[in-house]
Amino acid sequence: MAKAPRLKITVINLLCLVVLCGATESPQYEVVHAESDFEIRHYRDATWMSATVIELSFQKATLFGFHRLFQFIQGANLNYSRVAMTAPVVTSLVPGAGPLHSSAYVVRFYLPAKFQDSPPTPLPELNLKPYAWDSHYVAVRKFSGFATDDIVVKQAAKLATSLSLSPWANATSATHYTYSIAQYDPPFRFFGRTNEVWVDVDASRFAGKASF
Repeated sequence: MAKAPRLKITVINLLCLVVLCGATESPQYEVVHAESDFEIRHYRDATWMSATVIELSFQKATLFGFHRLFQFIQGANLNYSRVAMTAPVVTSLVPGAGPLHSSAYVVRFYLPAKFQDSPPTPLPELNLKPYAWDSHYVAVRKFSGFATDDIVVKQAAKLATSLSLSPWANATSATHYTYSIAQYDPPFRFFGRTNEVWVDVDASRFAGKASF
């Protein structure tokens, strides 16, 4: 019973150390449309490393998934390569997956430019896979504080409401993920935290209304 709390403390400590190492790289994007409470971004092609976690809790899934990803970036790969920390760490909800239709999550780590074309191969026991996130558009709502189970559901609902009242009402893309949560800050930062909820959108029909 004590393993989970100890694991949580260990991961938090590791996160603290790795984020303090210096500036972090982030995936590149362009804002193509902005409203008062959300914006539409165009992200370029990028390679991420992903960890699938069968878990009902967003917080636990992020914790367990990042624990595996952290081992990978610390050298648990066939290349023995150290990978610099990046931001954000993105956790995507996969509905209806796993035994008894329980939820699953995919936790993703953006690979630095140095490894975009040739990611190190993770050790098999980590069960990680490179993920080619093709060029895509997402609706983004920012929120502060800690991304807890209750808060991420509420923030996703607020973004859905905002989209339903906007010209993007019918532009939600059909993907394998209902929404994603992007976290930019280490656990020891208590104020001024930055999080985002992402939902994929189809921007092609709005090509004449946005500057692509």
